Amino acid sequence: MAPSLPLPLDRSPTAPPGFHVLAKPSGPICNLDCSYCFFLAKEALYPGDRFRMSDAVLDAYVRQLLESQQASEVTVAWQGGEPTLMGIDFFRRALDLVGRHRRPGQVVHHTIQTNGTLLTEEWCELLREHEFLVGISIDGPAELHDAYRVDKKGAPTFERVIRGLDLLRAHDVEWNVLCTVHAANQDHPLDVYRFFRDELDACHMQLIPIVEREDADGFQGKERVTERSVDPDAWGRFLVAVFDEWVRRDVGTVFVQMFDAALASWYGVPPALCIFNETCGNALALEHNGDLYSCDHFVDPGHLVGNIMQTHMVELIASPEQRAFGAAKRDTLPRYCRVCDVRFACQGECPKNRFARAPDGELGLNYLCTGYKTFFTHVDGCMRLMADALRRGGSADEVMRILASAPRNEPCPCGSGRKAKHCHAVSR
Repeated sequence: MAPSLPLPLDRSPTAPPGFHVLAKPSGPICNLDCSYCFFLAKEALYPGDRFRMSDAVLDAYVRQLLESQQASEVTVAWQGGEPTLMGIDFFRRALDLVGRHRRPGQVVHHTIQTNGTLLTEEWCELLREHEFLVGISIDGPAELHDAYRVDKKGAPTFERVIRGLDLLRAHDVEWNVLCTVHAANQDHPLDVYRFFRDELDACHMQLIPIVEREDADGFQGKERVTERSVDPDAWGRFLVAVFDEWVRRDVGTVFVQMFDAALASWYGVPPALCIFNETCGNALALEHNGDLYSCDHFVDPGHLVGNIMQTHMVELIASPEQRAFGAAKRDTLPRYCRVCDVRFACQGECPKNRFARAPDGELGLNYLCTGYKTFFTHVDGCMRLMADALRRGGSADEVMRILASAPRNEPCPCGSGRKAKHCHAVSR
């Protein structure tokens, strides 16, 4: 755990010691037109706006973020829309401001999420120099990626994304894959995973389910989902298939954010992934004009916390409204969730997806519940093996040796009840 630093400002006792902000300097504006993108519709929040973060807002954001964090390490995170549309000079100014406002002893990490299509040699030199972690959005091989990730003319984008990734790799920029799982790729889990692992040499992956609700204004409201959305049962099968491939051969060399979060829960520590924490409210979204919203998935009028040009962000985060937003994740769980065997790992996932009805009719069940229940139940035995290894001072990758050495006609060590030869001892 990072040590604490003296804080340069008085803090409300309700302010968290640390929090995460996704800054969107270009708002929802993007050079692509991905069919499922929930953020493009956010233009309706600011009609007629140019969606360009001013230098005044940039300075306030960097200064307030750095002086608000109690830990000695802080992450400055950029997202969109497409943040590279702001131009490279904007980010040079941001980095200069970090140098100016960073407190003695404070270590600053930089991240940016991009579609990769606008990256250049100059961009990659800057990203490498300042040790950015770059998330690049890819949904699998070309035919799966291009199903929904298209440009403004409806043209495919895969080749342009890969060109950007090749530039990152040529400049030794640290990168990871963000893959959205949707109707087009949900039935191809191993094609997706093996493409990332074997063809892109990806070592870090995020898997994000697309749950797109049918409402014209882009805000949360309807219970129906679009045909592009991932099917709950397919989501569970997708995670199970990828996990079984990963746990046989890739533990310790390939890191899948979803699996890391699950292992944290089995080990007994809070997951780094906010959707699986009991409460939330410490991961907010900052719009280009300084408006701060409760969460990246709740950028809507009802979840506007305030504006950092009027009120310091730490006060906004400590506000009763934002603390209540975070506590509601726990307090509004339906009874079906509260008595669930895998609640400790799931915690109802993200509140944005809680619009289905539980078997007893209570509203507020996560739309993806059946998929998560399938996944967390399936991985229980292997997670126990990995957690036990860590408690003994070993490493999680010991699970691969345990599974591989199991007698083929004996029960699989994963606890499934099936013979090993019909379970994890089989290479697929």
